[in-house]
Amino acid sequence: MAWNEPGSGDKDPWSGNKGGKQDGPPDLDEVVKNIQKKLGGMFGGGKGPRGVDSGGSSSGPGSSIGIGLVLLVAFLGWLASGIYIVQPAERGVVMRFGAYNDTTLPGPHWHMPSPIESVLKVDVDQISSFRHKALMLTRDENIIDVEFTVQSRIQDAADYLFQDQNPEKTMKDATETSVREVIGKSDLDFVLTEGRSSITEQIRVGVQALLVQYKTGLEVTSVNMQPAKPPEQVKSAFDDAIKAREDKERLENQAEAYANEVLPKARGEAARQVADAEAYRDKVIAEAEGESNRFLAVLAEYEKAPEVTRERLYLDTVEEVMSGTNKVIMDVKEGSSLMYLPLDKLIEKGRVRTTVNSSTFNNPLDDISPSSRSSGRDVNRDRRSR
Repeated sequence: MAWNEPGSGDKDPWSGNKGGKQDGPPDLDEVVKNIQKKLGGMFGGGKGPRGVDSGGSSSGPGSSIGIGLVLLVAFLGWLASGIYIVQPAERGVVMRFGAYNDTTLPGPHWHMPSPIESVLKVDVDQISSFRHKALMLTRDENIIDVEFTVQSRIQDAADYLFQDQNPEKTMKDATETSVREVIGKSDLDFVLTEGRSSITEQIRVGVQALLVQYKTGLEVTSVNMQPAKPPEQVKSAFDDAIKAREDKERLENQAEAYANEVLPKARGEAARQVADAEAYRDKVIAEAEGESNRFLAVLAEYEKAPEVTRERLYLDTVEEVMSGTNKVIMDVKEGSSLMYLPLDKLIEKGRVRTTVNSSTFNNPLDDISPSSRSSGRDVNRDRRSR
């Protein structure tokens, strides 16, 4: 039967029915009271000193303990929210009420929970790079097109976050400043040829100094320079200049190679001629000394026996003069009979005998020079004429 049918009276399904069966939904107040009773039983609640249940409307110790435990759990959870872990490639920047407080290293850490402190994690191992390309004026007033690639990473997380408003822009400005300074102090040939490694190192040092000065918290890891090129407007003339320079270097290398080949030979030839001259000098000096010694020996023998020495000098001179002719002069005192003499055999035997005598008998008179012998003959001739 519906509650609003005739004869139902004032029965309200929401107010409950004590006398009979309740067909409507339960009362909301009763539901709340039942929940309070159950919570009070869980935390040891009972009847109060006045006999009122703890789950009733009256407050008691059980409800206070439950609220305290709830607050304790909430406080512990709030404290646990301050636990954080910093990865190996990160640095933790702790801020207290929005201001920088500390930088933490990798590992587990704890900070005062929000809103007192907060943590920003910064990746310090990530490498960032950018390219810088521009036309530069060298010291010898030449324009050159250069391109650099600069790589960097975060060195100080606190400086990177709070000291500079835009560290990346500062990095680019510092790179441009350093590049213009280094290229402006270098010649064109130095930039194009052997100066690449030196230029990149100077630029890296200059950029890093500016980054430290402005406290950007960045560190330059490497600076790579692409091959420099001239502007397109003068590329043909520049190629001709490079070709001329290469030809010059090639000719210089060829000349140096030729010099390295010729100079040792010339030095060797000069040393040989000097050695030959010294040997000739020693030979002439030795021959002169020998001639002088032989003359002195003949003089000593002449002083001892003048006649014998004159005779020996005469005979030696005649023998030396007549040994080179094929004529044989015979002095026959008696008769004029023709005699057959084998001249060739006699001459050959005479030469052999002369060679044997000269090798087996060594007399100071045998070493007398022809000039000495001729002088001896002159002396002998003078004495005979007398």
